[in-house]
Amino acid sequence: MDTSPHRWSDLALHPVRIRILRTVAGTRRTTRDLAAALPDVPQATLYRHLATLVRAGLVEVVEQRRVGGATERIYALPGGAVTPDATALAAATREDHARWFTAFVSSLLSEFTRYLDREHIDYAADGVGYQQLVLHLSDAELARLAQDLSALLLPLVGHEPTADRIPRLLATVLLPVDPPHTGPTHDPDTTEGLP
Repeated sequence: MDTSPHRWSDLALHPVRIRILRTVAGTRRTTRDLAAALPDVPQATLYRHLATLVRAGLVEVVEQRRVGGATERIYALPGGAVTPDATALAAATREDHARWFTAFVSSLLSEFTRYLDREHIDYAADGVGYQQLVLHLSDAELARLAQDLSALLLPLVGHEPTADRIPRLLATVLLPVDPPHTGPTHDPDTTEGLP
């Protein structure tokens, strides 16, 4: 099977597979757990899409145990997937990153779809937002940004759930982008200066 990053994206960006990825994100699930979490998905369809994700390496069998006369498999996202730790990141290959990022994006799509499916939504009141910013940063400025974000967010991560605290998903992506094109803006093959 083709397991290039583009192929992983194609495999993951399917409504049922997105939901499977979201259901196993950050936890371990049996097929029975998945069927209970996705009751509207026919069992044969669920198993077919789960098998596709396993073959592609986007979901893996992390444990097998005997239950009665059958073998029960437990599934999880590979290698930490949506939130790999520093050790996993240091050892990760390009293919690992492609799989993990695909799972990460699929999880975001699933969460946003679930939000949009609510009976009542109010983007402003709910604090919903998404945007892309390009920041021009030196290595020192990038390090300072990371320190400042950690100082701001770490105390909030420690908050315990309470009746007045709503769970809110904050996802971050930081990566270098190609610099803007600085060459000529006209076609050099066209004739200039003609009336």
